[in-house]
Amino acid sequence: MGLVACRPVLQAEWAFSPCEKPPARLNTRKCSANDFKLMNDANNPLAGLEEWEDFLKDRYPENQAPAEPFQTLNPAKQKEQFRNYEADARPSVREFYRLNHRHQTYEFAQAKRKEFLSLNRRQMSVWEALEYLNTLVDDSDPDTDLSQLDHLLQTAEQIRHDGHPRWFILAGLIHDLGKILCLYGEPQWAVVGDTFPVGCAWSDQIVFRPFFADNADSQEPRYQTRLGVYEEGRGLDSVALSWGHDEYLYHVVKDYLPPEALYMIRYHSFYPAHRDGEYTYLMNDQDREMFKWVRAFNPTTSTPRARAGQI
Repeated sequence: MGLVACRPVLQAEWAFSPCEKPPARLNTRKCSANDFKLMNDANNPLAGLEEWEDFLKDRYPENQAPAEPFQTLNPAKQKEQFRNYEADARPSVREFYRLNHRHQTYEFAQAKRKEFLSLNRRQMSVWEALEYLNTLVDDSDPDTDLSQLDHLLQTAEQIRHDGHPRWFILAGLIHDLGKILCLYGEPQWAVVGDTFPVGCAWSDQIVFRPFFADNADSQEPRYQTRLGVYEEGRGLDSVALSWGHDEYLYHVVKDYLPPEALYMIRYHSFYPAHRDGEYTYLMNDQDREMFKWVRAFNPTTSTPRARAGQI
């Protein structure tokens, strides 16, 4: 597709050749949300990952324009547009963010990179990876019949309909594949969630910021300065973000997609930056240019899920 080369095998977490035909459906039992709750209820407070996505739609509504690049506050925003999203959030969402903000430390993020970025767990084509992700089914949402695969196909089709380049369509198709971390037994708070830099001071724009009081890094002075362990303007590639599906998938596909698509995949959950204009002092000129694509991409991923048959 587009700029993506067709290579026979990628020796990585999963291998893929974007031009190959879909394989036969994997013989894998569908796993419901309850299956994953049984893994560890304390680590998985959400009934399904869509609970977090629903919260994001309230926190960052589509009719609310992102902050102008590198501007923390949008002066055109009226007071009546603000809501106390934290007070309105479901208890399960609050608990999810409490766990996320407590455990996502600099040391944790580095340990997860070491654990997963050797990319040696499975070898799959793109279609096999899509089928594998599709074994994760959220039974908690009665308003949609869509599977994980249906949602990704819907996203890709919407992007195609809007006339975007083919590599943009491919990015939409695969952008959530990193959520297979759930199928490897990772807790929800280490798979999804708004991402943020670790190893430096947390922005006031991060959702549920008070929960960072329980984070071990709050007691480490070198992590509580504006720059922390980083250099101003050196670029986001040298900055460790909280661990999750975005960073994981980026490393799986980084040799196969153009830079614009890689920024979309790696930073689409970095809401403090692309919606609130935070952390600009860590960016370089390339980051500033590429974040235009991140901002263009995110509305395509938050389209409400239709019922099956409406794709």
